[in-house]
Amino acid sequence: MTLILTTISPIFILLMLGYLAKRTGFLPSDFWPYVEKASYYVLLPALLILNLSQAQIHWSETGRLIFAIILVPILAGLVSWSFKVVLSLNAADYTSFFQGVVRFSTYIGLAMSTVFPAPALTLGALVLAVMIPVVNILCVLVFALFVQRQLKLNILVKSLATNPLLVACVLGMILNILPWKLPAIVIDVCKPLGQMAFPAGLLAVGAGLNLAALKGLHAPFFWSAALKLLAVPLLAFGVAFALGLDATSSAILVIFAALPTSPSAYILARQLGGNAELMAGMITGQTLLALVTLPLVLSLLLH
Repeated sequence: MTLILTTISPIFILLMLGYLAKRTGFLPSDFWPYVEKASYYVLLPALLILNLSQAQIHWSETGRLIFAIILVPILAGLVSWSFKVVLSLNAADYTSFFQGVVRFSTYIGLAMSTVFPAPALTLGALVLAVMIPVVNILCVLVFALFVQRQLKLNILVKSLATNPLLVACVLGMILNILPWKLPAIVIDVCKPLGQMAFPAGLLAVGAGLNLAALKGLHAPFFWSAALKLLAVPLLAFGVAFALGLDATSSAILVIFAALPTSPSAYILARQLGGNAELMAGMITGQTLLALVTLPLVLSLLLH
């Protein structure tokens, strides 16, 4: 339990510090978009490129994990479909509900990967490399089917090609496969940038929390939280067990499945016609509820 508390506490203290720094005016509101931009486009990509390019990845042995990474969000999306009918969700509400069940918070996931022994952080980066395109494709498809009533391939291609985390993961894996190493000067620059990724990213996520968005939330929010924070991790555990994944791979898969939904889901909801207010409530509510559910998941994994 001590290990769990020492792991979870810094993550959520940073989230709360970010929230308080913005809400008290200690750091102005117009400061935080720049922190988020720097984290998303520079700091975290530097960490991913450095980690993946230097990792000892046995590609022939990771096939089952890659299959599991693809399978979990697809199954989670299928589970969410049944609730569209049960909860009588309209198109805009369902797209937000879908994102609330399928998307995941990158910064919290990678920070929690450091709890487990090597190569846990590398496996966490691999999860990002595979799951980011899968989740983005699924979400754009859902918007196309239920809101826009047509599939705009240019939106899908643009969302993937301009995602800096996906680009960084692909570049890192290419560098890993190539028979030469990164120049020492590049490594020396990427290391301190990567070390800033977690604190800056978590502070920015905390600053983005909006408690006012929790007012008036009803069944869609509570069911999305129950599915995302409890049911999907159990689903991931079942997939890991069925595929015979090793302990570390299973733990990383379950942790990423147990994460609250991503703050970027709000942007997509606003741009493509989803219920942005509901999405904001889901992001904030799930992040706060994860204070309880993530220690529970960790206790089961570390038991």
